[in-house]
Amino acid sequence: MNMTPSDPRMVALVDDLRKLPAESEWVEFKHNNYDAVLIGKLISAISNAARLAGQHFGYVVWGLRDDDHEAVGTTFQPSREKQQNQPLELWLSQRLQPDVAISFQPIEYRGVHLVLLEIPAAVTSPVEFERTAYIRIGSATPRLSDHSDRLRALWGKLQPYVWESGIADRFMTDEDILARLDYDSYFEFMGQPLPESRSAILFRLESERLIKADVGGRWSLTNLGAVLFAKRLENCSPSIARKGVRFVAYGGINRACTVTHRRDEQKGYACGFEGLIDFINGLLPRNEHIGKVFREERPLYPAIALRELIANALIHQDMTITGAGPLIELFSDRMEVTNPGQPLVQPDRFLDAPPRSRNEGLAALMRRMRLCEEQGTGIDKVLAAVELHQLPPPDFRVEGDAVRVVLYAPRRFADMTLEERIRACYQHAALKWVSGQRMTNTTLRERLGIETQNAAQASGVIKQTLNSGLIRPADPERPRSGYVPFWA
Repeated sequence: MNMTPSDPRMVALVDDLRKLPAESEWVEFKHNNYDAVLIGKLISAISNAARLAGQHFGYVVWGLRDDDHEAVGTTFQPSREKQQNQPLELWLSQRLQPDVAISFQPIEYRGVHLVLLEIPAAVTSPVEFERTAYIRIGSATPRLSDHSDRLRALWGKLQPYVWESGIADRFMTDEDILARLDYDSYFEFMGQPLPESRSAILFRLESERLIKADVGGRWSLTNLGAVLFAKRLENCSPSIARKGVRFVAYGGINRACTVTHRRDEQKGYACGFEGLIDFINGLLPRNEHIGKVFREERPLYPAIALRELIANALIHQDMTITGAGPLIELFSDRMEVTNPGQPLVQPDRFLDAPPRSRNEGLAALMRRMRLCEEQGTGIDKVLAAVELHQLPPPDFRVEGDAVRVVLYAPRRFADMTLEERIRACYQHAALKWVSGQRMTNTTLRERLGIETQNAAQASGVIKQTLNSGLIRPADPERPRSGYVPFWA
């Protein structure tokens, strides 16, 4: 049999698997037994067992002897095998739920032919073959439902699994890792000196789960490491490359207008964050503000609001949605920040609900690096800054499978729509509540820039917001004591 040179990583992987003292629940060695139904059950069992064992992958290797792991070779050629007149891999894929990206790898190994089946660990639910989930116990492959202790343990492992711990690239040398990641920025953000030795740098990156040990003394780059610190996201896998932040500026109020500026951010979120913020701030027009003594120029949008909304889009996006990343669009009258994924909290409760994130590791690390506010305070600061600048209220909305936040340019109260006035009243009441205060006619007038002699206008907005059910009197027997949001 003529064999082409094998992937060096696959050869190193087989070396590492052979060093195991015995087969484990996530590794199986076979000679020439390649019954299709048996393989299907093994895929289910090993995928589930790998997650239980804390492994990213499980393996079946044909051509290794069970007892001493000697490489004896196999006649198995999966590309030529058929089951019910279908290619074996297709037949298997159709019977596995959820979908499992299995991969048969022919390997030329020390003069013999091996086949390695790499099986991703279960991610969202137990993997089933023909509607039955299996598990490995020793060398047996029983039904998972017959072993309730393992089923409970598996669900416990599946629930905290996150995209961040997935693998973006594998079998990388020390030099590859250091060339791919902007590790200098990590130490700068942490306020720590750059270690003098390469091993100390790699140790710190590994301790932050930015990289993981791979086979053959090499490294794997995690999704978290890539999306935060990649020097060039385009050099990563397509699923990572498409997570780069896109910025588009238009010369008018809609997307049919001329595009005046475009930027497809290629740096990771952490190492590229400040540059992106500076770029956007540099494009924003300035408004003249007259203070008590001096005139000063202020950016069109408060810096803290811009920073927090972009950081939130990065942190709270659904990373499992392929082909989509955060999008920032600048129009002449507003800015829109969009991130893929349904919200875990309803938009009208962003301010008060306990913070939840799909990407806890990413969020925690960005906060430790002081790239965004402490957990649960970001939206407070956005609304407080908007009120200080007397801007129209931001609009938090769900559009399809995405969350969009619209930040509006300055506009007088007289030019606001009824919907905007009601939203401003509700947000003001909510902001007052989380600050330990109550909204009154006076505080709402200050928020909306209404003159004292026009207090009736604020009363009208309060009445309309009451009718919409978004606020209620703090004390029904004393309506003028103030108002609170409906959920208070």
